[in-house]
Amino acid sequence: MIDDQTVSALDTAAGCGTRLRQAREAAGLTLDDVGQRLRMPVQVVKSLEEEQWQKLGAPVFVRGQLRSYARLLNVDISQLLEQAQVGAVVPPTLVSHTHTPRARRIAENLGRRMLYVGITAVLAVPVWFATRGHFDNTPSAPNTASLDAIPAAVPVAPATVGSEPAVRNEPAAVAAKPAATPYVASLAPVPRPAPAAAATANLDMQFSGDSWVDIAGPDGGSVEKALIKAGETRSFTPGQVSRVTLGNASAVQVQQNGAIVDLTPYQRANVARFQVSSEGSVVPVSH
Repeated sequence: MIDDQTVSALDTAAGCGTRLRQAREAAGLTLDDVGQRLRMPVQVVKSLEEEQWQKLGAPVFVRGQLRSYARLLNVDISQLLEQAQVGAVVPPTLVSHTHTPRARRIAENLGRRMLYVGITAVLAVPVWFATRGHFDNTPSAPNTASLDAIPAAVPVAPATVGSEPAVRNEPAAVAAKPAATPYVASLAPVPRPAPAAAATANLDMQFSGDSWVDIAGPDGGSVEKALIKAGETRSFTPGQVSRVTLGNASAVQVQQNGAIVDLTPYQRANVARFQVSSEGSVVPVSH
């Protein structure tokens, strides 16, 4: 639809439709023939002949359709179209419908800033709490063992009241012992120091590898039955053991009276079995 000003401007072109209709009928053309040749709907051609401009849209389109129709029929309607020219086009006045009051603009700016502050707080506060502990907690002192402490494996005589100086001097006494003598923890009773004359009859065992041992006493009871770790030693006095079974015998060195005992005669499939007499000598197992 077009406005009243457009309709009144095209009213001066009255007579164009009549002349076009008369020329079409004189040429023997129908409305369908004109519509096909101009590629216009038949209803548009009919509205041009009936001068119903309000149905055809803006004046610029109506003039173009009239010129095309007149050119097809070889009819001059230029004078009629010049009379229908609309005056100078005045640009429409632009009216802003989105005017925002100053107070509203200030409120919107403050709202945006508060939104930015809130987002920053949501992101920064959890990070601050997560990293706070790393800065507040002072690093704890490393766990160090005191050099004055005595190893748990070293037997220490119970201290009496007023004997604190003796306890403090104990590390020096321990350091005076030969470094090559390892501390041995065993379920077997610790042999008491024997007189120097009888010490040479001891049965000593040194383990260079893990070995399973089964040592029985004279009464048939078990003296020690366990897996001995590499680096450990065992020492027995005469009469303390009567029968010995050593697994992984090649990793065990047996000494009797200070001399190394050859386990080959007592060994089978790397397991050695022998008896110890009451004098401490090593003899084969009696069957």
